Amino acid sequence: MAGRFAPRPARTTVRGGHVVVPAGVPRQAAAPGRVRTWVPEGPLDLGLVLGPLRRGPGDPTFRATPDGSIWRASRTPLGPGTLRVSMHGGTVRGQAWGPGAEWLLEQLPELLGAADDPSAFEPRHRLLALTRHRRPGLRLTRTGLVLESLIPSILEQKVTTVEAYAAWRTLVRTYGEPAPGPVPVRMYVMPTPRAWALIPSWEWHRAGVDDKRASTVLRAVRVAARLEEAVRMPPEAARERLEVVSGIGPWTSAETVQRSHGAPDAVTVGDLHLPGIVGFALAGDRHADDAEMLRLLEPYAGQRHRAARLILLSGRVPPRRAPRMPRGDIGRF
Repeated sequence: MAGRFAPRPARTTVRGGHVVVPAGVPRQAAAPGRVRTWVPEGPLDLGLVLGPLRRGPGDPTFRATPDGSIWRASRTPLGPGTLRVSMHGGTVRGQAWGPGAEWLLEQLPELLGAADDPSAFEPRHRLLALTRHRRPGLRLTRTGLVLESLIPSILEQKVTTVEAYAAWRTLVRTYGEPAPGPVPVRMYVMPTPRAWALIPSWEWHRAGVDDKRASTVLRAVRVAARLEEAVRMPPEAARERLEVVSGIGPWTSAETVQRSHGAPDAVTVGDLHLPGIVGFALAGDRHADDAEMLRLLEPYAGQRHRAARLILLSGRVPPRRAPRMPRGDIGRF
């Protein structure tokens, strides 16, 4: 389950979708690229907004650098591109390289939550009101890209985040292509749909991906164009289209449209931990199931995903009472 726990000061957090972006450390200026500046309305926290797009601290498509910038390598409709986002004095500066540079810069405001409306959220619990007050820069990102969120979400089905992040890292580095531009460290753009489809079965196995998840990815990339069309649909209609693909259920479709569409109401059901976290935060019930979680989130209809994000960022999670789920490694067999 990616993007959940409350942030820790010295690393990328796993839960809550927050990347710690250090500031004040100078670095050499990047080589010139296409540039766009944008002034957001209201406060904006780059780490909070873009954090859910990072699939673990070693994600080869995402880097947060000491100068406060965030770098992303994406496969856009126009081809691969690299985007560097920084913020100074309330002004966002986007710099992009590669065939997809213009597309990335055009999408920059939506990527940073320009299409999101935080004022639509009315907190009904003190915990959520305090968290929103402490995190005024939270916006819901909208990438406008389906497959780049769908494939890692499939890899995260029913395994630990460590296993899923390792599989994503291995497959992207092996079958992706180097990100264009003067990236701070070696970064990669995720593989094309054809490249995903041509990965041999034994390489999925070596990456720690079982046949069920690998087959789901293969079914998805065969209809990649149709799935990417879903970005122009309302979130619920997009989820219905995604779930037509065997192996993609409500958990995976919600995790995808939260990022591709910035869907404020796409609450994740079928998760191992989220119902207990929401139940504990709102009612002191660490044993809540999906039905109880949805009941507790009813007052936030239309904004249930935002409510869940705020709960996760609040840090109010039930104390652990059992060992962590053991990590499997099918690549050893």
